[in-house]
Amino acid sequence: MKIVRSIQNQIENALFKEKVIILYGARRTGKTTLVKSVLEKFGSDGKYINCESLVNKQALETTHIENLKTFLGDYKLIVLDEAQTVDRIGHVLKLLIDTYPDMQIIATGSSSFDLANQIGEPLVGRSRTFVLYPLSLTEIKNHRDMLYVESNIDRLLRFGSMPSVFGESEDESIDELDQITTNYLYKDILAFEGMKSPSFLISILQALALQLGNEVSLREIGQLVSASHNTVARYIDLLEKTHVIFSLNSLSRNPRNEIKRGKKIYFYDIGVRNTLIQNHNPLGVRTDTGALWENFCILEMMKSAQITRRKYNHYFWRSNSQQEVDYIQEYGGNLHAYEFKLNPKKKPIVPSQFKELYPEHDFATVNRENYWKYLIVDT
Repeated sequence: MKIVRSIQNQIENALFKEKVIILYGARRTGKTTLVKSVLEKFGSDGKYINCESLVNKQALETTHIENLKTFLGDYKLIVLDEAQTVDRIGHVLKLLIDTYPDMQIIATGSSSFDLANQIGEPLVGRSRTFVLYPLSLTEIKNHRDMLYVESNIDRLLRFGSMPSVFGESEDESIDELDQITTNYLYKDILAFEGMKSPSFLISILQALALQLGNEVSLREIGQLVSASHNTVARYIDLLEKTHVIFSLNSLSRNPRNEIKRGKKIYFYDIGVRNTLIQNHNPLGVRTDTGALWENFCILEMMKSAQITRRKYNHYFWRSNSQQEVDYIQEYGGNLHAYEFKLNPKKKPIVPSQFKELYPEHDFATVNRENYWKYLIVDT
């Protein structure tokens, strides 16, 4: 099913302002579908170029401006899909935007570590960046209605919200997720590292999947995958930069009472996480529903912040005496703390040490009954 993405309007509003539009996101999140939806509005004035095509890649790997212009033509809007495959793409884009400021270019990339390294310096002040997540609750609600969202929450905790998965049967969802985790998700890292098999990456991700909701120990993961903690850290960094996983650091302003360097890791798609451990069982027979709900809520809050364009820092909190807060957003000069409890009958209490250290804070519990107040944006 085709669902209108919330950032499409933001991207369209950013066009033709003498900046290259950069669209990041993991593979299979719908970047190509999104940019083609933008292109549709320009008809014959728009052109789509798949940079994974060898012919297109080679044609773009030049700084000869006349050759570039001949290849690109006189289109108003040009999309360079999977632009990270083009060598020195940042310099090519800089040359084009400097020479033809009226030409609008959208460059997509799933591997931001490569694309950003090439683009960061050449395009300082010349680019606008967006990130495409899997489908959000807000997008799903706008596509159908709140009743449809409510009837699909359990399914989202089992199969995630990749566009090619959502709305399919359970068997088809599992098959598609297997394809995503086997053939697509790590393609850029494998090429970047010269690896022939994703087995090492999958081993690291499986270890992270099993530690969902807990603090991550690089040394423990290293022991599990027979690698140094430095190697594990490097691959976790690559997985973050390709939008497979994301991390939260611990909030620490009082080192005597709080952990200093804690880190939790979550997945940009819960269906991918469940596929890694081969567990798509119904919630009633699972032992990890608390961790799934925590991942789900944090991710949806990130998506909502993107829709509302709200910027914030985010953390988790734990004291040396093991008191915890699941999630904290810092904005407007205040801390906004959240606990995530799938079961609405569970009533968490704000940790006494947290109240003492941070008296100026808001606190809310997000559960199965009130999630829509915190995870869905009225648009």
